[in-house]
Amino acid sequence: MKGHIITLNLVLFLFFTLNAQRHNIIPAPVSFVQTDAVFLLDGPLMLNASPEIKETVGLMRQKLAANGLYISDDQKAKKSLNIEMVKKEALGSEGYQLKVDNKSITIIASESGGVFNGLQTLLQITSGSTVGGNIQGCEITDYPRFKWRGLMLDVSRHFFTVDEVKQYIDKMSEYKFNTFHWHLTDDEGWRVEIKSLPKLTEVGAWRVERAGKFGEDRAFPLPGEKPTYGGFYTQEQIKDVVAYAAARNITIVPEVDVPGHSMAALAAYPELSTKKEPKFVNPGSKFAEWYGNGKFEMLIENTLNPADEKVYEFMDKVMGELAMLFPGKYIHMGGDESYKGFWEKSKDVQAFMKKNNIKDAHELQSYFVKRVEKIVSSKGKTLIGWDEILEGGLADGAAVMSWRGLKGGIEAAKMGHDVVMSPTTYAYIDYTQGDPSVENPIYASLSLEKTYEFEPVPDGIDAKYILGGQANLWSEMVPSLPFAFYMTYPRAMAISEAVWSQKKDRDWNSFVRRVMFHFDEFDEDNIAISKAVYEPIITVYKEDLNLMVKLENNIPDSEIRYTIDNTYPVYFGNTYSAPFKVPEGLLSLRTQTFLNGKAIGRSLIIPRSELVKRVVAKK
Repeated sequence: MKGHIITLNLVLFLFFTLNAQRHNIIPAPVSFVQTDAVFLLDGPLMLNASPEIKETVGLMRQKLAANGLYISDDQKAKKSLNIEMVKKEALGSEGYQLKVDNKSITIIASESGGVFNGLQTLLQITSGSTVGGNIQGCEITDYPRFKWRGLMLDVSRHFFTVDEVKQYIDKMSEYKFNTFHWHLTDDEGWRVEIKSLPKLTEVGAWRVERAGKFGEDRAFPLPGEKPTYGGFYTQEQIKDVVAYAAARNITIVPEVDVPGHSMAALAAYPELSTKKEPKFVNPGSKFAEWYGNGKFEMLIENTLNPADEKVYEFMDKVMGELAMLFPGKYIHMGGDESYKGFWEKSKDVQAFMKKNNIKDAHELQSYFVKRVEKIVSSKGKTLIGWDEILEGGLADGAAVMSWRGLKGGIEAAKMGHDVVMSPTTYAYIDYTQGDPSVENPIYASLSLEKTYEFEPVPDGIDAKYILGGQANLWSEMVPSLPFAFYMTYPRAMAISEAVWSQKKDRDWNSFVRRVMFHFDEFDEDNIAISKAVYEPIITVYKEDLNLMVKLENNIPDSEIRYTIDNTYPVYFGNTYSAPFKVPEGLLSLRTQTFLNGKAIGRSLIIPRSELVKRVVAKK
């Protein structure tokens, strides 16, 4: 049995749960009732299940054993794990009932997906209840609120191996996500083998090696410089990952981003652009000017030519092979941030538009999307794309993934199209999640608290058109799997609760207490994730001529301590109670959160000069 280390986070969890019936399950189940039963972990369990379900249990056998649940074929075992397949309409395909009594653990589900989710909950409750060598009795009924519960991983900007992708899928399955959106192509790399177009991976999968932040500091390829960074997935590897995900109740949605974000494709086949000039796979160098409010200009052409019939022949080959590799319903075509300047400057494109009565570039993109939708539907699949595919008119049958806030999703739903909500304001988990003094700077921030506010169904919209929601991890600043986990969790836990749990049951104080426990689980698995939620939130403003600081956090029963006189440790400083003045001088603010007398989270150190830069208008 896994010996549970009594770490700080576990102590905090126990502190919070004294004299209360609480669980540590994320996402929160529909119903949880604690009973007086006690299941002692004092021997093997006989597994009563059908052969196919035994395969599902086998995927978790090692994890179950680590939690003290040893599955045995011994028919004389005194205790049992019973898994029953019973059609229950209320549970749907992914819901389950779980009961723990003195002698048995029983999971009831309609389909294998429900069994898998029930086992994940069993793992969570055993992880949280085995300190004393037993499991507290309980009865759980649970089923998801939405059928699309997704995470997106961008493998174009940085390549992740098959084993790394599987590890990412493993972890997301623990939180009952069922959709893995695989962003396979972009300007920085083409990652999926298309056998009829071999240059896509021979050329498009590789770029010159560059380090550091994307942008001006990354030089363009030098003459004769050999591309050495990258990689791609063979079709056999794709099939392997698809099967691996399916066994864990996860469907993979592949994305090939067109017509924009296509520089890697154009490096392989430059004749598919308007200028037909030789291209390279972008190594993360600055090749666009951004002017704010979504306005931008591409300095190098990265967009397919929608007026060229050869482009649609290309798309037919790509979508045809994707459709054979991915058995799920959807193929994602991207469609975002398609720069139209090169179309507007092309005589051939302008002649095409005139011939086909296309009034502007937005209608031209709509023409492209509709052509691609017909190709995708001819392969037996449904097209989904980012909300820009609405511009100029949405293709019949297409679904929309709304990323620029909720507006695009609202528009699509009102038109009767299916929608996945994935707004930057709540679901972009590549954004900075803690104080900029201790996190990588990026152009936007997104705290765990803000992520937890995510509600996929806007007011006034018929919920039947909202498939669900998704968080997106773009990888410009994410070069490795350990950092991918750091950026994904715990914010993905908040998204999982938004798309699984009932809206009425969502509660921040309950959630953050459960997150604290899960911090321990990640620590035991040697996976470092962000604990920025512990840290003070610093707001700086001017009052008259004084520089004022407000400190706050959302950890129940905690206190914040600080110094502004260059002294430390912070423990012996001031206990925050109200906004305070920062005097003139060469000094720094030091601040940290404490709970039950123990420091939690990092100590933040911000020079006064930096505080001045953070001044905001007082609300």
